[in-house]
Amino acid sequence: MKLGSHVSVSGKGLLSAVKEAISYNADTFMIYTGAPQNTRRKNIEDMFIGEGLSLMKEYGIEDFIVHAPYIMNFASPNKETFQMSVDFLAKEIVRTEAMGAPYIVMHPGAHVGSGEEIGLQRIVEGLNEVITSKQRVKIALELMAGKGTELNYKFEHSAYIMDKVKYPDKLTVCFDTCHTHDAGYDIINDFDGVMDYFDRIIGIERLEVFHINGSLNQRGKRKDRHANIGADENNPKGKDYIGLKALKYIVHHEAALGKPCILETPWIDKKTNLYKEEIIMLK
Repeated sequence: MKLGSHVSVSGKGLLSAVKEAISYNADTFMIYTGAPQNTRRKNIEDMFIGEGLSLMKEYGIEDFIVHAPYIMNFASPNKETFQMSVDFLAKEIVRTEAMGAPYIVMHPGAHVGSGEEIGLQRIVEGLNEVITSKQRVKIALELMAGKGTELNYKFEHSAYIMDKVKYPDKLTVCFDTCHTHDAGYDIINDFDGVMDYFDRIIGIERLEVFHINGSLNQRGKRKDRHANIGADENNPKGKDYIGLKALKYIVHHEAALGKPCILETPWIDKKTNLYKEEIIMLK
């Protein structure tokens, strides 16, 4: 089992991120190379990569994940937004490879009214511009909740993208528990069945990253609002409608073993090491 959380590169880049992950007793972690809301990034030389990798080795942390910023939209009908997304992901892949991370997670995009079929075609077009046969990093297509015109809320969307891109071996899937629950998949009562369906549609070997989050919504609401694991009505951030029992089952499931499982739960404003507590709960 590999459990970790999102951590910050603020300060000394990768070294700061590793130190934060260690404070949570994490086995893995996920970073944004800069703020997820913009494209401003430090130079690779200023990211303390060597120091970070050395500290990872010292504590037995084998790998970590990079998450691409939210502002990218490969499905956008706007040419400038589309090209910005393509150009920036290409740069992020270079940064991810320089840091030694095996995966970069991305939100595939929203069609903004142009329709799902056209939006999916745009995603394929953009990925074909970015992906090269020689890149080592895999792009993990994050399964989404389906809010608004958001795509990849169905397993079939990922299967379509992988079937159409030139280098499908460079793609994998990131399974977000909040998103898939909100999209309508019954991960609470029938995670085995969800995994069987995933295997039929995409192939279980394509599932390589998990985001482990509770949900503030009942199944199928398509809203994407993360909750703390097992939180009840008295929690200041709201109730978790997925629950500890279901999430614990998922991280211990054979489909998740050996794969990075990353917490993106809200940080409650209290004096506690929240991610450390949630990792203990799940273990």
